Amino acid sequence: MGATISKTLVFQPPALQGTWNSSEAVFAKHVDTTRMWLQTRLGSSIEAFYIDRRARMTVLFSHANAEDITMIYPWLRELSSACAVNVLAYSYTGYAKSPGLPSEKHVYADARAAWDYLVSNRRLRPDTIVLYSRSIGSGAAVYLAQTLCKLGTPPAGLVLQSPVLSVFRIAFYFRITLPGDLFPNIDRIADVRCPVFVMHGTHDEVVPFWHGQELFLATPLRWRHKPFWIKGAGHNNIELLLRDSGLLFKRLRDFIDKVNRPPLKPQQSPKKSSPPPPPPPPSTTSSSSSLPPPRSTPDPTRPLLSCDSSRTY
Repeated sequence: MGATISKTLVFQPPALQGTWNSSEAVFAKHVDTTRMWLQTRLGSSIEAFYIDRRARMTVLFSHANAEDITMIYPWLRELSSACAVNVLAYSYTGYAKSPGLPSEKHVYADARAAWDYLVSNRRLRPDTIVLYSRSIGSGAAVYLAQTLCKLGTPPAGLVLQSPVLSVFRIAFYFRITLPGDLFPNIDRIADVRCPVFVMHGTHDEVVPFWHGQELFLATPLRWRHKPFWIKGAGHNNIELLLRDSGLLFKRLRDFIDKVNRPPLKPQQSPKKSSPPPPPPPPSTTSSSSSLPPPRSTPDPTRPLLSCDSSRTY
């Protein structure tokens, strides 16, 4: 059952449509786009591109089912410009120009290869990378976030746009995850130890709205960011619906600003002040007026004074 659903519902690579060209970028001159091929732990070679704004924060984007990085490149350029972030986007195995057959395991390996590129090749700190996913891409992002948190290197944050609880739950309401289910985000989100921002359209016709609600409630309370429920939005029109208002980018900027915490600078030791002058040496000339009176030696033949027992001391 899981294999059948993965072929007919989950993985639907679109036909390759055109190519993207970094010369078409509308950014300032200090921004460039680098196209690359990443090698995964399962032996796949996946296509990716990196938009470098020389910003502190970077978004690692995991795309939806029926799209690839060629189709979403223009929108990701807008995201990079509007939110002042670098962006790394990658295609899953079997998508765009990435050869092979897509599968759940390949998606996980693809996401990890993208993360490793940022940390190892770009030498970015984990706490400067935000995982952003859309639709089925939430499976890759939640899995990656859970894995990194268990390793003690959590990302700066996790953005889930129109996420799924699991694949089987898209069509059926199950209280437990059945064998063969794919991308069980509902079982993994509890292990995520970074801020989580959930967005979902209230009229989503593909992934029901309650998927986003349930995933938000399953997120540990400490890590819940205020969710964004887009009234009247469906599954594929959130960006278009909010384009004129700019509200999508505003909410994303708010979240990124919140998780953008530059490392504290080491406290500088205070400047050493000159030591106080030493005290003057004691006078060698004795003076009878400055010396205390000598103590007299008690006379053993003199009787001691009696004390009055009625007096309180």
